Amino acid sequence: MKKDTRLVLALDETDRKKALNIVDQVADHIDAVKINWPLVLSAGPEMITELSELTDVVCDFKVADIPNTVHLIVENAVARGASAVIVHAFTGEDSLTEAVKTAGNDAEIYAVTEMSHPGGKMFTALHAEEMARMGVRCGVAGFIAPATRPERVKAIRSIIGDRKIMSPGVGAQGGSASAAIAAGADYVIVGRAICKSDDPAAAAKAICDDIRTVL
Repeated sequence: MKKDTRLVLALDETDRKKALNIVDQVADHIDAVKINWPLVLSAGPEMITELSELTDVVCDFKVADIPNTVHLIVENAVARGASAVIVHAFTGEDSLTEAVKTAGNDAEIYAVTEMSHPGGKMFTALHAEEMARMGVRCGVAGFIAPATRPERVKAIRSIIGDRKIMSPGVGAQGGSASAAIAAGADYVIVGRAICKSDDPAAAAKAICDDIRTVL
């Protein structure tokens, strides 16, 4: 994935035409698009392929299952054009290793260390650093750490070396793009603040401008 603007659009839409229209408007301001189950379930898995023809696609499926099921999900996402797949780390080393093995050289695996919403403090945060160390052992390309808690991004960065970090939670959840990048994130993930804006391009540009203040 390129690393020009450091902004990844979370395409939090369920309407195919609207989703594609938003991507078209913000294309100059993003490095990739992240899609989740709502868009895939409403518009079909073909959206992965369609979007991959426009930009890199991160499949945020937060895969959390036994190794065989992890294999099947990652294999299908990559075959449809995904550049990266997000998986949960709490399922353990065997499942995480299988995700990395299945993606091979065709896509990157990002492991969730800590969720960005308040509930993330209840369980994932308690083991975030342990899961980060495990992810390094398993060979993941990067990690998910919360922009809502920049100090946690900094803590994860101290463990993982030069592996990548994507930080969700900017905008609607209250996180700051520049603070996340300054703490060590490579990318920030932004959804509603752009998708629900009357001017998605302007909203995306404003976030990019904020990011540039700390680069």
